Amino acid sequence: MSNYPLSYKISWPARFLKPSAAGDASGYLPGEGALLPRPARCVRLAFVGDISAVANRRAPACDAQLTALLASADLVIGNCESPVVGKPSARLGTRLGTRHAMTAEFLADALAATGIAPARLVLSLANNHVLDQGIEGYDETRAALARLGIATIGTAAGLLAVAAGPLRIGLAAYTQWRNADAAAFGGRAVMADAFFAANRGGIEGAEGVDLVCAVPHWDWEFRHFPRAATRAEARRLADLGVGLVAGHHAHVVQPMERIGGALVAYGLGDFFGTAFARQPWPGRIGAILTVEVSADAGTRGQVAGWSMVPLFRERDGDRERLVPLEAVEGRLGAKARARWAGLFG
Repeated sequence: MSNYPLSYKISWPARFLKPSAAGDASGYLPGEGALLPRPARCVRLAFVGDISAVANRRAPACDAQLTALLASADLVIGNCESPVVGKPSARLGTRLGTRHAMTAEFLADALAATGIAPARLVLSLANNHVLDQGIEGYDETRAALARLGIATIGTAAGLLAVAAGPLRIGLAAYTQWRNADAAAFGGRAVMADAFFAANRGGIEGAEGVDLVCAVPHWDWEFRHFPRAATRAEARRLADLGVGLVAGHHAHVVQPMERIGGALVAYGLGDFFGTAFARQPWPGRIGAILTVEVSADAGTRGQVAGWSMVPLFRERDGDRERLVPLEAVEGRLGAKARARWAGLFG
């Protein structure tokens, strides 16, 4: 049913328990930087990691500093890792955490807690868990997100053009991985091969768009450094004219790279709730990527600067609490900050 290589499946339990930091940090970008002088006018985009309810019975709490940051963005983009359903159909798997699900009420409460207005949010449905509650759950998810006023990507290979201040941002998403058979995914979640086949001559629908952003669900889980194949895929996106890439699926934070004119964030980790409640600490480090995009006449649509803002998901009873990484105390905080420094300096 799934399309994971055997070596991936065999290594998954060990990498979940001890995420790998093996790799070379040279050549990657620092956690923040500028590509242009500060524009007179700019638009702020905020990208968050995977969103689910697996580790939360209640909506997560969020530090005021992170809430203010997300509330200041003109547009927020993330990955909807869980189907949004009233009642799970895969009951045992959902109870064990191998199948994902969340209610519309949980999602609405979580967005309110994190300062994200649904009208400013775009969620990708192109991920391996999108059919965890079956085709009926997929249909229910799309209907629930539409009722909440949340735009979605990853269900068609072309771009969704979204207004962000004076700019038009083009968004597309696809997944390399699936947990169900190919026939079920076909026409519902865009697979990587289908995305590149549909856009081989350039990104479809990019006319009139100021900046093209891709949200791929790629790479291998619980590895801080992207595989060579993933970096090659990022180069393919840059060659197609994508200017900004924000990846998901690894469940740990991964570094950033500049490829030609494209800015690539390989993995933002989890935003909230996408693994087991007692997840090892490296998987509790996440990031919010904020990107300033110029709206000035001479540099319109160009990335002016970026910042990877580190967060940590602490346990708080039956939910999580999202806090800045710098606020985590003791030996745990020191280890987490050292891991972050190994990726971003």
